[in-house]
Amino acid sequence: MNPHPYQGLDPDTLIGAVESLGYLADGRLLALNSYENRVYQIGIEDAAPLVGKFYRPQRWSDAAIEEEHRFALALATEELPVVPPLLDASGHSLHRHRGFRFALYPRQGGRSPELEDLDNLRWLGRFLGRIHQLGAARPFEHRLTLEPALLGDQSAAFLLQGGQLPLDYERRYRDLTETLLRIIHERFAEVSYRCLRLHGDCHPGNVLWTDQGPHFVDLDDCCNGPAVQDLWMLILGEPAETQRQWQALLEGYETFRPFNPRELALVEPLRCLRMIHYAAWLARRWDDPAFPQAFPWFGSHQYWQQHVASLEQQLAALEAPPMFY
Repeated sequence: MNPHPYQGLDPDTLIGAVESLGYLADGRLLALNSYENRVYQIGIEDAAPLVGKFYRPQRWSDAAIEEEHRFALALATEELPVVPPLLDASGHSLHRHRGFRFALYPRQGGRSPELEDLDNLRWLGRFLGRIHQLGAARPFEHRLTLEPALLGDQSAAFLLQGGQLPLDYERRYRDLTETLLRIIHERFAEVSYRCLRLHGDCHPGNVLWTDQGPHFVDLDDCCNGPAVQDLWMLILGEPAETQRQWQALLEGYETFRPFNPRELALVEPLRCLRMIHYAAWLARRWDDPAFPQAFPWFGSHQYWQQHVASLEQQLAALEAPPMFY
């Protein structure tokens, strides 16, 4: 069995990484909620704690990580509420220690956003409009572009080839994903949109709220794609409420940038791609001991029953008119 990617990331390594950049750690370490990478709050002598993000080996190239950092720093320069990495004396944000690549961030806490409040959605919309205004200046060169083949085709193929699916669900899953992905490819081909640099994973867990308002965290999945990708995951609640929520979010967004309404046809395809990709992500990471511990239900017969049922519901959603208009 191959060693898992974070074997060797022990407290001495964490403290040594921080101290290699001239900080004096006080020995306090707190693991934060992160699985793709490893993220720790690290106490510093006579100063506020720092947050250390240790990148999963072999996931991103150095160029892709540095492009993420430059995007965050550019947004912060425009006084947009993101948390950019700290720069060392030479202006570098990506560092190495004992074989691990890492970045340091200032600690910036907050609470979960209250997205039932329409004023909060307008606030978020204004910031996302400004983020996309800057994101439209040029595309990422080293980051991924959100597309059905990457998130859907490759993910479904991995699950079908990897042996995770119970035999009694394999044919049903294959037929269902073939139908879903055919419709999704057609929908993406039909909709004309401009690719922007995006946050890419703008769900409520990546938004923290303080008395000064929201700030966005975790640009690890920033990518090129349609603007609606950064909007649809912020709409929660019952169908009767989603239209009002969408209108409030869009009202704030269009204060700074017009929204292409044709992109609404991509909301359900994007939701479906996220569902397929999430299952494949768990399967791809199953050799990391943190995943069986955090997601013990994955791979069970009940999990696949629910997953396939959810995809069947998504097929109906794909064939229905857009939820927002």
